Formats: sequence, C-alpha cells, structure tokens
Amino acid sequence: MVATVTSLGRSGLHDWIIQRLSAVIMLAYTLYLTYFVISTGDVTAAAWQALFATTFMKVFSLLALGSIVMHAWIGLWIVSTDYMPKLAIRMAFQAFVIIMCLALMIWGIQILWSI
Repeated sequence: MVATVTSLGRSGLHDWIIQRLSAVIMLAYTLYLTYFVISTGDVTAAAWQALFATTFMKVFSLLALGSIVMHAWIGLWIVSTDYMPKLAIRMAFQAFVIIMCLALMIWGIQILWSI
C-alpha cells in the first residue's frame, strides 16, 4: 500500500484539482506571452526586460512557476508510485524530484526579482 505522505494533496481529488488549476494558469501564461510576442512585433531585449520589470508580470511568472512545480510534482509522484514498486528507488526518485522542484523555484524567484 502506498502512503500519501509524499503527495501534494490530501487525496486524489485534491491532487486532480491542483493539476487542473495549474494547467489553466500555465495556459493563461502561455497565451499572454504569445500575445505579447505577436503584438510587439520586434521583440528586443529592452522590450522583454520592460515586460518582466512590471510587478504584474513578476507575480504572474511566479504563479506560473509555482504551477509548473506543483503540476510536475503531482505527475511525477503518480508515475513513481505506479511504476516504481521498490520503496528505496521510489523514495530516492521522489527526493530527487523534490530537490529539483525546490531548486527551480528558488532559482526562478531569484531571477524574477533581480530584474
């Protein structure tokens, strides 16, 4: 029996809702960036920097980054619990994914708020 100690949510329904909400946020972020690229015409470094200098874009980017991390963690947790029957391998994999997700979140925050 697989314990839900390492899952993000408290139940499968909770994880499902988090994945759906994170997917909607990632879609909105992608559409917004696509709109920016299409409407700007010539995307220069100055235009890109001006876009990411706004507080709205920093917060939206952090929300998208958090959504990516949560979405990835839930998906990889489900894959590891389904396809890695050996506890030691599964725990090592999950620890690696947690470390990577935390590192990417910290790195993203550092990049976004240093602009």
